[in-house]
Amino acid sequence: MLVLPKRPGFVQLGLKAAQTPKQLMNRLQYRPKTFEFFTSAADFEPDAFKNLKTAITFVAKNVTTDIVVHHPMSYQGIHLDQLLDPQRETVAYNFLQKSTSDLLDLATDLNIRVLIHGGYGSDSATLIGEYESITAARETVFARLDTLVRQGNGHVMIENGITPSFMYGDPQLDEQIIHHQLPLVCDISHVFIGLHGDMELTMLALKRLKPLIKHYHLVDSLGQQHDSLPLGTGLIDWQRVLGELNPTASMIYEVPDETDATCANMLSSYHYLRNLETKLIESRGTVNG
Repeated sequence: MLVLPKRPGFVQLGLKAAQTPKQLMNRLQYRPKTFEFFTSAADFEPDAFKNLKTAITFVAKNVTTDIVVHHPMSYQGIHLDQLLDPQRETVAYNFLQKSTSDLLDLATDLNIRVLIHGGYGSDSATLIGEYESITAARETVFARLDTLVRQGNGHVMIENGITPSFMYGDPQLDEQIIHHQLPLVCDISHVFIGLHGDMELTMLALKRLKPLIKHYHLVDSLGQQHDSLPLGTGLIDWQRVLGELNPTASMIYEVPDETDATCANMLSSYHYLRNLETKLIESRGTVNG
């Protein structure tokens, strides 16, 4: 079993997996501070949902109580975007509503957090086009997110996509997010991709939204598409990012391996950021000394 080093600072180990025993035991041996459950539509079948609750309870009792459940991303091939409505995609919309309600009940019962996407990527373009303007589409999204946050009573967080309907880095949209005081999840690669690989604009967004961010997805990117690279292998400047992370937020490394059974890229990304943080602390100490 790998023994993780204890070092100063706020960079923590956070891991993600589905509820399957093989994935769980692979991740939990490393004793993450934060654990995020990835879910799919299949997890909301009655028996599977009971198993999910059992898995969450096991993690809470044995490893960490800082648990996030990631709402399913799609249903029957359709991204569960907040722009869905019953007239457009009835079945997907109904699943979005029911699965969200189930997770909110679960979160209240087990005192965990639920991550819900505010929007996605290419799928959103068609949906946005059916509104009279991007402003109208955004108003629909914010109305739904406000309702979810209110219903969640402190258990809901909203993740950014790379769509104009809900992304980070557009100053006007950021101001709306701040006005609504949404509790945020920040996928840093999504910020970077949504801003077409512009690091300066990415830093402005991280700084602007920092007080609202409760949870980070740390993953690198080349800034053009969703490529999910280990930290240090893309174009994101993690030394700069470190200075704008909210130290009170949790974090996971959302970097997949070739197989879901292992988490080597998550661990290597954690060590990369830990080492970078340690060097920055040491360099500051040298300067101050």
